Amino acid sequence: MSFHPEPELRGHTLVVTVSSHDGRPVLDRHAYASLARTFHEAAVNDEVRVVMLRGLAGCFCLGGDFSEFLDATKHRELIAAVTDMFRMLATFPKPVLACVDGDAVGVGCTILFHCDMVIASRGSTFRVPFVDFGLVPDAATSILAPQKLGYAGAFRFFCLGDTLGAEDAKALGLVGEIVTQGSAEEAALARAKQLAKKPVAALLQTRSLLKGDTAVLCDRIDHEITLFQQALQDDTTLKRLQRIARLAA
Repeated sequence: MSFHPEPELRGHTLVVTVSSHDGRPVLDRHAYASLARTFHEAAVNDEVRVVMLRGLAGCFCLGGDFSEFLDATKHRELIAAVTDMFRMLATFPKPVLACVDGDAVGVGCTILFHCDMVIASRGSTFRVPFVDFGLVPDAATSILAPQKLGYAGAFRFFCLGDTLGAEDAKALGLVGEIVTQGSAEEAALARAKQLAKKPVAALLQTRSLLKGDTAVLCDRIDHEITLFQQALQDDTTLKRLQRIARLAA
């Protein structure tokens, strides 16, 4: 059994792996809680100037842990952990980059909307199948996606559940750079190093001005997660999730 790497400080860049602690490319309630703690600690650590998110080899993240969606005894802890993590990410004061190499699905994709730059390999894909599952988007993407992709692009991406390749994701604005030589991680680390060399106060103030009022995002995160929790209590949705889980097994 493999385990995910612990956060690693490289110069002034904190490299964080998006995965469960038992080495699966999914996020369970423990992984959400761990990410929230990591971001909280990074926010107050002056040595950390940039955070870079990465996935496991060949896959960024395949979304949430379906077994927790189907287990009502875990819903309260799951919802609390998801809410804490995304509120922490929405209000995080420092630049966040992501390097995507492979699939980014569900929450593995919505987390990217909080990143200041997304750098992807040419073969990466992006999909948010919430509607197909009978669920709603999370992470305040009902605000962030129309801002970044435009309403029409966000509607197609979320409501049709289309899979985007790296080129299409870049054309829409989700991906900032596509790496054709070397690795996405090397390219993202190079960008992080550039940012870490900037005057700290000016960089953080400029980022804050660009992001605007994050309280609006936090309110939307709370509203989305309430709808998400209600959907998990719907019999039709649960049957759909059970069927999808069987097909994926």
